[in-house]
Amino acid sequence: MTSVPTAMTIAGSDSGAGAGIQADLKAFAAMGVYGTSVLTAITAQNTLGVTDAFELPASIIGSQIDAVLTDIGADAVKTGMLSSSAVIDCVVEKAREHGVSALVVDPVMVAQAGSRLLREDAVDALRRRLLPVALLVTPNRWEAEVLAGRPVTDVAGARDAARALVEMGARSALVKGGHIDGPPTDVLFDGSEFTEFTAERIQTANTHGTGCTLASAIAACIARGMSVSEAVAAAKEYITGAIRAAQPIGGGHGPVNHFYRFRAQPG
Repeated sequence: MTSVPTAMTIAGSDSGAGAGIQADLKAFAAMGVYGTSVLTAITAQNTLGVTDAFELPASIIGSQIDAVLTDIGADAVKTGMLSSSAVIDCVVEKAREHGVSALVVDPVMVAQAGSRLLREDAVDALRRRLLPVALLVTPNRWEAEVLAGRPVTDVAGARDAARALVEMGARSALVKGGHIDGPPTDVLFDGSEFTEFTAERIQTANTHGTGCTLASAIAACIARGMSVSEAVAAAKEYITGAIRAAQPIGGGHGPVNHFYRFRAQPG
């Protein structure tokens, strides 16, 4: 095993490179960890939406996990697009087999442009099987409403949903406030106390990959030894800057700027 901090993403591929595996690896690199990847699906996707998708067999997903964890290892693991109950069962089985303790679950259900990425049958598997092995789950408002079965229209609702997700088995839950009116306030519940993280709301259409990037940045910070609260704070600062520095790419929702800290912007 290497002494370099490592993080692994288990997610789908975005051919437009704004979200999914591609965004995760960019975020890992930007946060200073070595990133590895396990593909769960291939999507034909750009800034306008998803036009096609192919789910990989659970057997090859499991083989990828084995290959990485038996050699390189992972100080933290982040999951993204797990589109079916079979894929979720595979990931849970491998997480238990390899003793993965720092699992950050981004419960991807719908792409930025509205395409559904999680089958109906997988929602219950995510609740019953994946949440109990998660160190942290990071739903947005809509995902939190589906998983917790209650409305999330304000910070109080986010608190209720975060508590419900922890009661389902996750050790902590971060309900993101980007889709709630007012300043974007993310609510973290660690099973005993709440912490709120508020940033400025940036008016831009270039937010593709925001959820993937935030969860991956959190996982990277955990891989570097930060607590969950510290990791969320650092990742929140990072994603806010990445949104602020985003530039138009494509004709729809452009991606955030993952490497804004490392290169000058065109004048």
